[in-house]
Amino acid sequence: MSEPIPGPVAVLTGAGISAESGVPTFRGEGGLWRNFRPEQLATPEAFRRDPALVWEWYDWRRGLIDSCAPNAAHETLAEMEAALPDLTLITQNVDGLHQAAGSHNVLELHGNIWRTRCTGCGRVSEDRQVLLPEIPPRCPECGALLRPDVVWFGESLPLEVLDAAWAAAACCRLMLVVGTSAVVQPAASLPLVALRNGARLVEVNPAETPLSAQAHEILRGPAAEVLPEWWRKREP
Repeated sequence: MSEPIPGPVAVLTGAGISAESGVPTFRGEGGLWRNFRPEQLATPEAFRRDPALVWEWYDWRRGLIDSCAPNAAHETLAEMEAALPDLTLITQNVDGLHQAAGSHNVLELHGNIWRTRCTGCGRVSEDRQVLLPEIPPRCPECGALLRPDVVWFGESLPLEVLDAAWAAAACCRLMLVVGTSAVVQPAASLPLVALRNGARLVEVNPAETPLSAQAHEILRGPAAEVLPEWWRKREP
């Protein structure tokens, strides 16, 4: 007998779910690129200083991500959205794999690496090219430099997206936290908002996190393995 899902539902995903698809986390030894750390390149100051260098790094990252496909956890969340119309997916990832899996109601806290934003006219558009023909790329409308439409260190999260995420966390009856360390703010506070408002919290992570002690249910293991099994027991 299936267990019912209380609604509304909010899902918070982090780098772990994409790492299972082969997307590098760009942290630690495996995250080095030409002896730079992400903190040295993903900043407005770095872009002003050397936009070509920053874009070389993002072009390289886009190439790596392009070779990755959504995994069973991404696909399960898309299935859940189709079955649960009041599900909101909040992600810290910029790779677009949730959308590639079929999710539609996605709040991207940190933007999307496949979008560009003009530093002149503000035009935002999708660009799926791998190996950009021009580095740094320029706006076809006004000729100003384009930048990745992602949130860099030192920048604020998009207010409209953040407000929607807070609202989803505050009103949900169930929150799934999938593949996130639960330490990066402000995303790490979203499960706490859900808990304060009486939601049931389910953590999906191979390792213990600061959130584990407060979770009502913990699924230990790779999300691509444990989340589909959890959903099969509950899907309507």
